[in-house]
Amino acid sequence: MTNRMEPKSPQPSLRPIQPAKDEPRDRCPLYRKCGGCQLQNMDYNKQLRWKQSLCQQLLGRFHSIEPIIGMENPYHYRNKVQAAFGVNRQGQAISGVYQSSTHRIVPVDHCMIEDETADAIIVTIRGLLKSFRIRPYDEYNEVGLLRHVLVKRGFSSGQVMVVLVTSGPVFPAKKRFVEALRKIHPEITTVVQNVNNKFTSLVLGEQEKVLYGPGYIEDTLCGCIFRISAKSFYQINPVQTEKLYGKAIELAGLTGSETVIDAYCGIGTIGLIASRYAKKVIGAEINGDAVRDAIANAKRNGIRNARFYHADAGQFLTEMARNNEKADVVMLDPPRAGSDEAFLSSIVSLEPIRVVYISCNPETQARDLAYLVKNGYTVRHIQPVDMFPHTNHVETVVVLSKKKLT
Repeated sequence: MTNRMEPKSPQPSLRPIQPAKDEPRDRCPLYRKCGGCQLQNMDYNKQLRWKQSLCQQLLGRFHSIEPIIGMENPYHYRNKVQAAFGVNRQGQAISGVYQSSTHRIVPVDHCMIEDETADAIIVTIRGLLKSFRIRPYDEYNEVGLLRHVLVKRGFSSGQVMVVLVTSGPVFPAKKRFVEALRKIHPEITTVVQNVNNKFTSLVLGEQEKVLYGPGYIEDTLCGCIFRISAKSFYQINPVQTEKLYGKAIELAGLTGSETVIDAYCGIGTIGLIASRYAKKVIGAEINGDAVRDAIANAKRNGIRNARFYHADAGQFLTEMARNNEKADVVMLDPPRAGSDEAFLSSIVSLEPIRVVYISCNPETQARDLAYLVKNGYTVRHIQPVDMFPHTNHVETVVVLSKKKLT
């Protein structure tokens, strides 16, 4: 990464980190070809220290950094697995991941960070293609049917969704194909066909058809049940997500009397969890499918003090401030690009007492924190969490409070 800020506070002393159980002696044989796990040249303890140092470099000028929260068993944690399908030079079907910064498929049967059930299902699908005369899609010659397979598995529920991404709506013998797949994997609870007929790097298209089951799965996180559809965002590491959200709720300092804004609310995960500790939760999300899931999730959990709106979060907060509405806490979990100045200025206008900023990219978070600090807020706590072991990504929770006027 570039443009890292030099820390102005000393490196905190780290508490001892226990070694991960069952640490493999050899790293993944696809380590150099795949590029997905950038830190496999380090054992897990060294990875945690590297990430701690990264957070110190980027965020240390705002506040001291708490010791990173690592995983006891940092393997097979991804409950969402997607595989690209294609053919090799011999014309055989292959499935795997795109090599970093390319569209070249690296064949993968087993991955050390992916859910093992999901990996097995993808291998089975690849094996069924020949007998059903289904050809993987060739995006350059625009021939073939199957482009991608996406598998989502509920960590707590065990429910499994399989999404078959095809180049067109016509799927010959789809009923028999699903029956054959479920005969081998009866744990599959729903199968969805998604149609993506565009030349794009996006996996999913707009059109969907449910081939089996309800078209979604459910999972339990922090005591709440969440409905997860093919397009909805759900944290991929539920073990660490519980730690991340638990810390975020703790730092929010909720007493039951607060109005909480859940910006970038997605399917309502953090907002619905916070609703048990707040007077009222208001969520805003620009993805309409996610908002529908959030509303359904509130009903599913019997939560009546949370409302979710299909709206741009920045415009929503600006409108609240214009109408003299108040919020005590704003919680945000933006994409890797962070928040833009329009959204951050809407927070400043709304004047919440506390801001809880969850980020998957401390570099853009540092930029956004600088804006908030310049405009009346003080950083009170910074907690890194290792959501993606063996990769160079790190999640952080930062709490800011409104400066008191003297």
